[in-house]
Amino acid sequence: MTTAPTTNDKNTRPHERIRTILRAGASLGLTALLIGWLFHEVDFHKVEAIIREGFSFRWIAAMMVVNTLSHIIRGVRWGIQLRAAGIPRMSATAESVSIFGAYALNLVLPWLGEAWRVVYVSRRENAKLTTVIGTDFGDRLSDAAVILLLIIFSFFVVRPELLKFIDHYSLGEEISRVFTSPMLWSFVGGAVIIVAAIAYIFRHSGPEKKFFTGVERVWDGFKVIFTMPGRGLYIVYTFGIWICYFLQYYLCLFAFPFTRELITAPGMCYGLLPGLVMFVFGSCSMGVPSNGGLGPWNIAVMFALSLYGVKEADGTAFSLVVWTFQNIAQVAMGIFAAVYVFTHRRKTLAPANA
Repeated sequence: MTTAPTTNDKNTRPHERIRTILRAGASLGLTALLIGWLFHEVDFHKVEAIIREGFSFRWIAAMMVVNTLSHIIRGVRWGIQLRAAGIPRMSATAESVSIFGAYALNLVLPWLGEAWRVVYVSRRENAKLTTVIGTDFGDRLSDAAVILLLIIFSFFVVRPELLKFIDHYSLGEEISRVFTSPMLWSFVGGAVIIVAAIAYIFRHSGPEKKFFTGVERVWDGFKVIFTMPGRGLYIVYTFGIWICYFLQYYLCLFAFPFTRELITAPGMCYGLLPGLVMFVFGSCSMGVPSNGGLGPWNIAVMFALSLYGVKEADGTAFSLVVWTFQNIAQVAMGIFAAVYVFTHRRKTLAPANA
């Protein structure tokens, strides 16, 4: 015996079709945007010329695989934080997709991907958005801590190269000028006093309570990184992510004839030292907001190679080809994420509460 469709069912079907069409359009739009961005930013004629002059694609392909692996590990690592914050376990694929989509969107607009991934997880699991934001802060704090440790380690291993980099870009002088500025600290102190005074005066108002509730939830999501179960595994995953990042640089040294010489040259530790210098410079450059690191990352890598005698034209070729294929991988992962989100969208999806 079948039941006739109710009026509500008939009324909701057109809305469901419209939502399906809009979701499909959003996925296709994102795909077109990513591909359009890639073709707009990359001079493929120059890349083709570089490849024809002498280039081993198998090492670049290995780099792209390692790049994808680093995102998968990052997604699984973030899952540990999310579960510790009370968010239901997601599949490893969904965790990876949250990172695939985030890094792809960061190519379009810096930090756009960070906003997308916290909203995606919040809506997918119907979790508090502020709590998910807190876990994202914890995730990025881990990266900042690793970069700091890398810089400290590098000062012992490749100190001359780091000092040349700082002197070349007047980085040390600028940092010193900023942090010793009386105006800066006066501004910071004044801002703290003003915020504290406003918080005290309006401590019993509705908006004030809502604001501090949101801040508390962000803090709850952030602090789990220090208390969560599985901290040992989290550290292992962190090392895995950054080992993958280093391997991306190191593998690419084998792809070009002028960088393969660095692997066999005396005192280069089979290319590990130039790979480390590129890795540190490139990682630090990603702190500069740009689309996929275009510009700051290329300059940092070119300068790192120049320290080891690589000509400017060759360094430019290296940075252009590596950057291009890295971002081809990012775009492919972004397209996969868009398709996955569309095809695995939960029927119970509801706007997240702040």
